[in-house]
Amino acid sequence: MKIRTWSVLAILILTIAVTVAPAVSADWKPTKPIRIIVPWGAGGSTDQAIRSIAGDLEAALGQPIVVVNQPGGGGAIGTKGVMEAPCDGYTWASGAVKDLGTYIITGTLDTKVQDWHLYLNSGNATLVSVNPNAPIKDFGEFLQMMKKDPKKLSVAIAGIPSAGHSAIEAIKTAGGGDYKLVSYDGGNPAVIATVGGETLATPQLLSEQIEMIRAKKLRPLAALTPEDLQIEGHGTVPTARKWLPKVAADPVYFGIWARKCVPKDVVETMNKAWKEKIATSKALKDFAAQRGQIVAPYYGEDAFKKSWPTIVNAAWGLSDSGKAKVSPDKVGMPRPQ
Repeated sequence: MKIRTWSVLAILILTIAVTVAPAVSADWKPTKPIRIIVPWGAGGSTDQAIRSIAGDLEAALGQPIVVVNQPGGGGAIGTKGVMEAPCDGYTWASGAVKDLGTYIITGTLDTKVQDWHLYLNSGNATLVSVNPNAPIKDFGEFLQMMKKDPKKLSVAIAGIPSAGHSAIEAIKTAGGGDYKLVSYDGGNPAVIATVGGETLATPQLLSEQIEMIRAKKLRPLAALTPEDLQIEGHGTVPTARKWLPKVAADPVYFGIWARKCVPKDVVETMNKAWKEKIATSKALKDFAAQRGQIVAPYYGEDAFKKSWPTIVNAAWGLSDSGKAKVSPDKVGMPRPQ
């Protein structure tokens, strides 16, 4: 009798183990389309970067990827929508990770980069470019105008925070002076404004400017990169460090992210997709080559480590320019040495 009882118990335990184990280790298999919210207008850097990987994600996950543009609030409106959506893996945010990391600094959203699972796909550079008819010969003269006649130096950016805003504030911090800020809902409108002569200059991302530079509708003065930048179809753009040796010149990383509350199997499946599909994506490599970008398929802790220096520099740029509602050191961002 005792032997039979133990046999029944053993069978019961084995049955439970077989039933439960697959649920713990099984891949996530989405049953409906997945939305990625782009918190900027169509045609900008985020929109381009996300659409470059949509096909590979569809192949990996077996469901359509729906890219939805929800601009406004410097990226905060679309991101807030994701924060309010069910935390089930079917709604993702996107953008430049430095924006995600500085919403808490500007007071627009109560969230930190540590609250999200990060999946990066590309890195981008920022350039200071001017309308071809601008009375500025080089970046040295641009800096002189910032000091001598800032009211005439109209600068188009894609809102606060944005890559362009961080770039011009980094230049202001390193070189002094000021400028006339003109804000748009996205990088593409900011670039078009400079091309059309509404503004004198734009410090937006290379991916947003590159076609206009190749068409000679924008004239690049300097790149916020550690070294001179080579642009296929144009030539060499000198690094801003030729004039400002200490200016922040970090890459701007783009990608998608989900809140840390998403189920574990969603994270494990996305990790696998990033490693096997995105890291080897021909579409991403072609996109990067065409748009002058870096392929950066990082996720998890690697993504955080890549992003953190850019986030901290952007946060202190906002603070030093008087546009921060929360001091970076109050939320775990010591000032860079």
